[in-house]
Amino acid sequence: MIDKIAPSMEAALAPVHDGATVMIGGFGTAGIPGELIDGLIAQGAKDLVVVNNNAGNGDHGLAALLKAGRVRKVICS
Repeated sequence: MIDKIAPSMEAALAPVHDGATVMIGGFGTAGIPGELIDGLIAQGAKDLVVVNNNAGNGDHGLAALLKAGRVRKVICS
């Protein structure tokens, strides 16, 4: 079995490149992967295509990634 546990957020997000497609779960403030979103902002990838079921709430969730200018396109399911 392949070990897919990364030693850090930085290591987990290292393969994410400019223009990558990222699926982000959650709805509003419930179940959003806040650390993932904060990690993407810190990591610096831009022009992301994000697949999500909503755009977040205020400055939280996907809204934070949008506000940081890292998203080129959002695909809502």
